[in-house]
Amino acid sequence: MIADTETKPSSVLTTAPDFGATGLPQWYQDLQRSAWEASSALPLPKRTDEPWRFADLKRAAALEAFQTAASLDEATVKGLIVRSSKLEKTSGKFVFANESLAYADRPEADGLICLPLAEAVEKHAQLLQEHFMTQDATLGSEKFAQLHKSRAKSGLFIYVPAGVEITLPIEAYHWVSGENSSVFPHTLIVTGENSKVTVVDYYGSASESEAGLSCAVVDLVAGRGSKLRYVACQSLSTTSSNIHISSTLASADADVKSLQVQIGSAWSRTESVSHLSGKGANSDMLSVSVPSSKQQVDQRTLQHHGEAHTTSDLLYKNALYDQSRSVFAGLIKVDVGAHYTDAYQTCRNLLLSDEAEANSMPGLEINADQVKCSHGSTSGPITDEDVFYFNARGIPTETAKQLITYGFAAEVFGKLKHEAIEAMVGQLVEEKFRQLS
Repeated sequence: MIADTETKPSSVLTTAPDFGATGLPQWYQDLQRSAWEASSALPLPKRTDEPWRFADLKRAAALEAFQTAASLDEATVKGLIVRSSKLEKTSGKFVFANESLAYADRPEADGLICLPLAEAVEKHAQLLQEHFMTQDATLGSEKFAQLHKSRAKSGLFIYVPAGVEITLPIEAYHWVSGENSSVFPHTLIVTGENSKVTVVDYYGSASESEAGLSCAVVDLVAGRGSKLRYVACQSLSTTSSNIHISSTLASADADVKSLQVQIGSAWSRTESVSHLSGKGANSDMLSVSVPSSKQQVDQRTLQHHGEAHTTSDLLYKNALYDQSRSVFAGLIKVDVGAHYTDAYQTCRNLLLSDEAEANSMPGLEINADQVKCSHGSTSGPITDEDVFYFNARGIPTETAKQLITYGFAAEVFGKLKHEAIEAMVGQLVEEKFRQLS
């Protein structure tokens, strides 16, 4: 009998990375080893875990199938660079393919630091140690956040010094290629006092037929009086899995607007936390999702008001086709002493099929006086009256439904007040409509 020498591919969930092989500094290797130990010690989510209520736990358990992404051949990389062209004008553009830097057009401004993560941990260790994943993942995915920390080597570090304004967006593409390949992109943005920057991350699959995993973490640290705009566009293959964990820390008078766009992946789990830590801080949390077939979008949010005179506004919209499913669980938390908080939370679900399902769980936790907080959720189909309005003007029913759905979604990305990005997001939504036609 011939022994079976075939080895089972190693799982990123259960097999430790080769920390020494990365060539990254020792302090970062030590951080990653510690994170791996923490991730390994934490269990996978269970049915009794409140942060995973209504979630598809089979999807989370299935992440064990994903492996470390392999290096790509030159032709594949060149093809992905060509496809990395969503915005016509940018201050800078970076393309990562299976976690390797494939292209870099670096922005220039006085004092600006904009580097791939692997380069930043070498050259700016102090800044990284001060800001890299300093906020705990509190909405259920601590295991996956620690897994990310243990493997993160690609992505961007951006530091905008006080008073500097970057007028055009900085753009980054994160491509995953190969069946069951996984990537762990990280974005860390730190803005100094009265600075301004806009950053767009795009997560995509090289092939629609390949299942991949993107496990991304984003840290947004907005300094006093700064304006930070962040957009995450997820358009992975419809057999892929996506985890996106973001944390915003807004100082006094800072204004942060963040937008999530969910188009692809079979299962997508997003967790977004905004910490309002200084008087006058504001955070707008926005999301548009257009799932179809049996896609699942799982969204968890926290608006945490830690100081008085802070504001936040959340608007999440899901347009659900076929047998798709959405989960939204959001909390506005107002700490003791955080008086005069002004916070809103709205989740709206447009059901475009009798088989689509939306679960929404908004909540409030108020521990201060003289606050203005509200939350709400709605779910329902397009009304006959809305369709009749278009039919009476000669527009066919299916076209009318697409126009209504586009308008439903456009309210969200229109809040960015950025014409080029609004057009880009609109194009992604229209492309999804064409796939459904």
